[in-house]
Amino acid sequence: MEIVIKISQFLLSLSILVILHEMGHFFFAKLFKTRVEKFYLFFDPWFSLLKFKKGDTEYGVGWIPLGGYVKISGMIDESMDMEQMKQPPQPYEFRSKPSWQRLLIMIGGVLVNFLLALFIYSMVLYVWGEEYLPSKNVKYGISCDSLALQIGLKNGDKIITLDNKPVENFRDIMPTIVLDNLKSIQVDRNGEVVNVPIPESLIPALLKKPKEFIQPRFPFFVEDFVKDSPAKASGFEKGDQLVGIDSLKIQYFDEFRTELSKHKNQQVAISLIRNGSPLNIKVKVPENGLIGVYPQGDMSKFFELRKIEYGFLESIPAGIHKGVSTLSDYIKQFKLIFTPKTKAYESLGGFITIGKIFPGVWDWQSFWTLTAFLSIILAFMNILPIPALDGGHVMFLLYEMVTGKKPGDKFLEYAQIVGLVLLFSLLLYANLNDVFRLFKD
Repeated sequence: MEIVIKISQFLLSLSILVILHEMGHFFFAKLFKTRVEKFYLFFDPWFSLLKFKKGDTEYGVGWIPLGGYVKISGMIDESMDMEQMKQPPQPYEFRSKPSWQRLLIMIGGVLVNFLLALFIYSMVLYVWGEEYLPSKNVKYGISCDSLALQIGLKNGDKIITLDNKPVENFRDIMPTIVLDNLKSIQVDRNGEVVNVPIPESLIPALLKKPKEFIQPRFPFFVEDFVKDSPAKASGFEKGDQLVGIDSLKIQYFDEFRTELSKHKNQQVAISLIRNGSPLNIKVKVPENGLIGVYPQGDMSKFFELRKIEYGFLESIPAGIHKGVSTLSDYIKQFKLIFTPKTKAYESLGGFITIGKIFPGVWDWQSFWTLTAFLSIILAFMNILPIPALDGGHVMFLLYEMVTGKKPGDKFLEYAQIVGLVLLFSLLLYANLNDVFRLFKD
């Protein structure tokens, strides 16, 4: 069921973004009396799932859910309809319009996507506000994976600053390390300030598994059990707080996980507190070193979160700021792909990666936040100066406006072919990366 919910959210989000993106092109085309022959959600090679005609435009739904398109008369686009281009130009055609009108038609989709993202972010902040864990409130310090331990961090460290600059939101620590080329992390270790250098080798390794690098450390309370849980079979109950293994006193979840892995196929006595009273329960640790317990994951149970409420007028500048900063961060991520030493290209993902970012339960706040993020990505990717993308058409139009010379139809045809080859190659590479990761994981 979880996978169905993820796919449903992804397709709904994609449909909203594609329809509104193409509506941007459609709006300016109609504004300048340019004929739109087709307006499609998803692609329709050979046949469509649904179609009807109104006026000069055929509206429909294709069967390949990878995007959508509008076909504008008199324009060299992905349809590669060269027969039309051999006919004399007509007043209603794209090629007959002034360059400034053609420019607005081409940037209409990107403009709508960017403005849509700002609107969604503003409304999300207005309806739900903003809640986060301040870095200073991570009172138990951090738990580290092997990579974090390798660079010199330790379990229990409290992160103070990055390159001697404070980071307000704990969730911003990871992106800041990756995107801002930081050199060091300052931590409070048992009351002493320790400087931990960040080696260049960290970024490529971090991009592969960013979520596991550091997490807030927290006490171990039982929230739930897996199926056939050894702990449940031994008498554990929801709400139990685990505080020790055999004679070893242990306070935090990461310590339990590490210590249990040392006792595979052995029976251990686990100390816990139930309803304020101490209790010992013996349990055999399986080969995998896990006793089948989900820890309490609600951070509000352990930490003081900060909640910011926004009035309607306050939410608008806050939403604009969030959209602009999201775009800025995405541009930084995009640059990493072309920085060989980061090996960011290995982390490039396709539709499976995008689908996975949606939660396994339907959550409207997450849905709209992710839709805004994807709208930013769609706007940025489409404005890249690559033939076959909106940005490619914009590039040639700007050349025409500056030089007064219009590129020939043959040149535009070849450029479109090259752009399509590049895009399909990138699409194939990204989605093959997804497939390889599925088998690897």
